[in-house]
Amino acid sequence: MDLGEFRLHYDVGTLDADAMHAEPAEQWRLWFEAAVANEVFEPNAMVVATVDQGGWPHARNVLAKGVDERGFVFYTNYESAKAAELESAGKASLLFSWLTMHRQVRIVGTVSRVSPQESDVYFASRPRGSQLGAWASPQSDLIADSTVLEQAVLDVQARFGDGEVSRPPFWGGYRVAPVMFEFWQGRPSRLHDRLRYVYRDNAWHIERIAP
Repeated sequence: MDLGEFRLHYDVGTLDADAMHAEPAEQWRLWFEAAVANEVFEPNAMVVATVDQGGWPHARNVLAKGVDERGFVFYTNYESAKAAELESAGKASLLFSWLTMHRQVRIVGTVSRVSPQESDVYFASRPRGSQLGAWASPQSDLIADSTVLEQAVLDVQARFGDGEVSRPPFWGGYRVAPVMFEFWQGRPSRLHDRLRYVYRDNAWHIERIAP
């Protein structure tokens, strides 16, 4: 298989700085709504990129579960490798890829935990199976095989019975508060449009950068 032969012609749209919303979070919302309307698969999926204490980068897909003026929220196990990297660096990068629309949005920001109350509300909204799984999985730890998880789920089911499943104390949300957004639109001949929002002097500023 020759990966060099995989090519796609990008010619869906353009980016005009004057037509972009002054607030990048609102511009992201407009693009997200367009992705939903175009039936993009899991439009709230995003890559979360972190760096460990040895300087090694790590990236994985997660689902954004909250967006407001404070930033982008996702949930995970606070004892996972991902959480350790988020806690040690205090920074992360997010990437939304809506490839069928030839678009992506890159976000860089600072990281903090959401309040326990916010985590409680979201956890209560999850399907019961996901709630049990949060208790059962020692995320990022080595396990012998999948039967370890299967037994852990049975143990958790026996613990809670038919009652309400409470949020594990080691599970909750993180919020990435953006300091930079980059909106990318594919264009012909690889002359892609890239508009970057940077926050300085208490305001967002739009810059065009080369593809």
